[in-house]
Parts: sequence; structure tokens; C-alpha cells
Amino acid sequence: MALISSHTLNGVDGTHAAGVAVVLKNLVSGEILFETATDKGGRLAESVVIDGNDPAMQYELCFKVGPYWERRGCNPAPIAREVVFRFLMPVSSARYHIPVILSPNSYTCWVSNPVE
Repeated sequence: MALISSHTLNGVDGTHAAGVAVVLKNLVSGEILFETATDKGGRLAESVVIDGNDPAMQYELCFKVGPYWERRGCNPAPIAREVVFRFLMPVSSARYHIPVILSPNSYTCWVSNPVE
């Protein structure tokens, strides 16, 4: 099993970005591997089974940030509604950590090397 984790932060005020909806999708099959939301600490950790994993298979982790900024009273609401990160999972038993720092008009994200 692979573990997908993230720590999502609000770059405007330095708080944790709680309640951001997140979806992981296999881009080849179109299968949704999970749909969840960040916890009160802006974190998520989801295990996914990757059967018959092709190391070149691409995945998409989508953070639905539009509703988050609306709940925070951002006016006008940002036109950027999603932060999408596409990546490979060449090691089906590794942890993939993808932190994100959000602001209404930009974001920063990165991925750490897979850790077994």
C-alpha cells in the first residue's frame, strides 16, 4: 500500500488549511482512489492500494481550494478553484508527502522523495 500525505497551510495568515476537499485520481483508468478533506491541522494521510502498478502511471491529486477561500470570507472569491498536482508513484509501498501553501491567487507545492 502507498501512503499519500499532505500538510496544507494558509499562506495569508499562517494557519492550517482545514477542510480542503482533496481527490486522488488515476489518470490512466480514471478511477478515483480517494476523496477526503484535510483535518483541523491541515493534514491528510490516506493509504491506497496500487495493484499491478506501472511505474510510469500518472496520478492527480486535486485540492478544491475555491470553497475553502469562500468559507474564509475571501471577497471577491478567487477565480482559481483547484490546485492540481500530477505525479508518479513508482514504488507502490512508499509514502508520498505533498505539502501545499495556499493563498487566494497563488500556491506552492512540492513532493518529497518516496520513503519506504
